[in-house]
Amino acid sequence: MWPVIFAVLKRYSPYVTLPFAGLVGFIGYNLENILSDKYTPYNKSIEEQRKERLLDEEKLKNAENIDKLKYKANVLGQNLSPSLSS
Repeated sequence: MWPVIFAVLKRYSPYVTLPFAGLVGFIGYNLENILSDKYTPYNKSIEEQRKERLLDEEKLKNAENIDKLKYKANVLGQNLSPSLSS
């Protein structure tokens, strides 16, 4: 009896496995929709990123005009030890 059943399953295996694979795929797809986070973070467009990069390069070319680079305080006078202050 078993050889007959195995012969039938071998002959009709595509007809058995296709609905089974479809059922497993359907269940997996819906399970992933339920469990997964569908939030996609915002990324700037390539054009916006290029414009920002060009602006940064433009700022680097004119680096002497930036106020943060012009340090107005005396660096050595901030953390002097008492023996060096006199």
